[in-house]
Amino acid sequence: MKTRFKIGQIVPSSNITMETEIPALFRGREELFPEKFTFHSSRMRMKKVTKEELEAMDAESLKCATELSDAQVDVMGYACLVAIMSMGKGYHCVSEENLNKKTVENGFPTPIVTSAGALVSGLKTLKVKNIAVITPYMRPLTDLVVEYIEHQGFNVKDSIALEIPDNLEVAAQDPMNLLEIYKRLDLTGVDALVASACVQMPSLEAIDKLQDEIGIPVTSAAVCTSYEMMKKLGLKAQSTIGGALMNGTY
Repeated sequence: MKTRFKIGQIVPSSNITMETEIPALFRGREELFPEKFTFHSSRMRMKKVTKEELEAMDAESLKCATELSDAQVDVMGYACLVAIMSMGKGYHCVSEENLNKKTVENGFPTPIVTSAGALVSGLKTLKVKNIAVITPYMRPLTDLVVEYIEHQGFNVKDSIALEIPDNLEVAAQDPMNLLEIYKRLDLTGVDALVASACVQMPSLEAIDKLQDEIGIPVTSAAVCTSYEMMKKLGLKAQSTIGGALMNGTY
C-alpha cells in the first residue's frame, strides 16, 4: 500500500499562497492518517491579474505539465482559478484534458485538478445551491467568475470584489480581515460562503472561524483543490483544518 505521494502544482509565477495553503491542508491530513506528502511546482509567468496576462499565462501551463510529469508526481493541480474561468464557460474540462494529454505524451499519465473545476466539484459535494463569494479581483473579472459558477448550476446571491490588480498585493492580504469583510455580504438564504474564490488570496486561517461565526459551510478554492487532489489519489479527503468540506463527512 502506497504511503508517500508527490503533489505537483502548476503555479503563476507571482503566486506564493498555493505553496503554503495546499501543504498546510495536507499536513493537517498527516496528523490523522499515515500517508506523507512532498510538494513540487512549475511556474508560468503572471504579475498583473488582467485577462490579457491570464490568457498568455494559461498557454504556458502545458509546458509546466510536462515538467512536473518529468518528476512523476502523483497528482497535478492547476493553481489559478480566474485564468481558467476567464477562458470561457466550462473551460476547466478542456484544460484538464489538455494537461492530462501532455502527461500521457510524456509517458507518465497523471490525474489533473484545476482549482476552477475543484471549486465547482467542492460546492456540488457540499450539496449547496445558493452561495456568496469573496474575490480579490477587479469587478469585471469577478463578474466573469460569478457567471462561470452560475453556468455550473449555482446561484451566486452576492459577491465582493476587493479590486486588487497586483498579484503580490493579493497574497499580502491578512486572511483574518475576512472576518470583517464578509459582513458586507447579504447572506440571506445563502447555503455556503466561498471565502476566497482565488488561490492567491489567503483565507485558510479564517475559514473555520468564519464557519463557526456564520453557521453555514465556508470553503475556498484552495480547500476545494486539496479535497479534489486527495480524492484523485484515492485517499480519504480529510484534514484538521479547512471547514465543512474537510471534516471527514464527505
